[in-house]
Amino acid sequence: MASTSPSNGGGILGEKKVSNGGSRDLQLPVHQNDVEGGLAVPEANGGDSVSVKAKKLLTVQPEGESGRRGFHPIRFLKITFKSASWVSRIVNVLWPVVPAAIAVRYALPHNYLAIFILSYIAMVPCANLIGFAGQSLAKKVPHVYGVLIETTFGSVVEIILFMVLITRTNTPDIDYTQVIRAAILGSVLATMLLCLGLCFIAGGLRRETQTFSETVSEAGSGLLLTAGFGLAIPTVFYRSLIGQIDDEVLKNKAIEISRATAVLLIIAYLVFIFYQVRSHHGIYDAIFEADTERDADKHRDARMHKLTFTECIVALAISIALVTVIAIALVDQIPDLVEHGHVSDAFVGLILVPLVEKAAEHLTAIDEAYDNQMNFALSHVLGATLQTALFTGPLVVIVGWGLDKDMGLNFETFDIAVLLLAIITVGNFLRDQKSNYLEGTLCVLVYIAIAVATIYFPNAHERINVGTGATTGTGGEEAAAGGH
Repeated sequence: MASTSPSNGGGILGEKKVSNGGSRDLQLPVHQNDVEGGLAVPEANGGDSVSVKAKKLLTVQPEGESGRRGFHPIRFLKITFKSASWVSRIVNVLWPVVPAAIAVRYALPHNYLAIFILSYIAMVPCANLIGFAGQSLAKKVPHVYGVLIETTFGSVVEIILFMVLITRTNTPDIDYTQVIRAAILGSVLATMLLCLGLCFIAGGLRRETQTFSETVSEAGSGLLLTAGFGLAIPTVFYRSLIGQIDDEVLKNKAIEISRATAVLLIIAYLVFIFYQVRSHHGIYDAIFEADTERDADKHRDARMHKLTFTECIVALAISIALVTVIAIALVDQIPDLVEHGHVSDAFVGLILVPLVEKAAEHLTAIDEAYDNQMNFALSHVLGATLQTALFTGPLVVIVGWGLDKDMGLNFETFDIAVLLLAIITVGNFLRDQKSNYLEGTLCVLVYIAIAVATIYFPNAHERINVGTGATTGTGGEEAAAGGH
């Protein structure tokens, strides 16, 4: 079987490192010729390859087999509480906060701080349940489809929060579209810097160096740079023409460019999905199978009780419903938090919202890195980052378009600058296909530095145009000094 290099688009891995520091040759299949064990299998009697692949997809994989059918309430509660890792079990201790947050929202509707704090904490176990149910469902299908399922459900909280935010009406004190824009980049930064850094640290606790496939890292880092470039286009256009043409005209042009860019980014994401699940399915499947073999906890995982397909659906339905209710309560407190709590909307959007919306994805990736499944962890990190940059962010622009909202991708200069610098930094760390706790610590420290800067970032209505003495609003509009 002929092989090609990942760098020239063929995407094949010549050698795979194992956990003891040695290496073994791993011949990966080309394109979709991977029916069993990642190797091509001759079709008997000229069978249809499409039907063979469909049969494989619909068959429950051994690692996802529960040995049961239907819904068993007691066993369901036991399995979901034990979850997939010790970190998830610690998070499940927070479940009593969920009913408390809902109760306080209606019992003390004017206590914005208590509602916000309880809703923020309550979002974590709900997101964790979404992550666990998605992970359980993902184990029932081939590896590459499983990663896509986990990444998609890991972004459900983010999508719900964005949809709730986009339906809110802007006030003089807070621009919800600005919060969404900050949250889009904040989600990318939280996953790319904080989560990836914690993955490197978690893996470095048990081994000096971890290795991962360049097929995963190269495709991911390249797409990240492309996504960052795409997101930067409306910002560069808008910022470079401020003061040269009418503000309202410039704002409308930037929104039109943002909508066109959003469509193009979604197309790029769909091509990326096709690349993973169709033309390069065998390559990714073999990489993930090798990662499963070197899982430090694979024997314990094999003995764990698993959810049935019905129980996975029930868990997802319950957790998504709770997340929606809590997200509404959380978003409704943001204006009071910004106005009375003196918290910048940049900090809310860039730091607070992304941390809670990506909790499930972060916990899953960190646990996988700790178990020496670095390709899985990296796929979740890069997959979640790309989904936000190429799909979720552009999607909210399209939804805003349908709702006649001025939702564009003209970010603050500070936001887009730190995003591009972060992409370049992470790309350099991924280049050698090795990770350690030093690189992880550096990523986390950079993220903390960004968080500190956002604390002091002024809100739009607080900025003063030095030349005119007027306060400058979001999007370049100016109001009289001291007014809105």
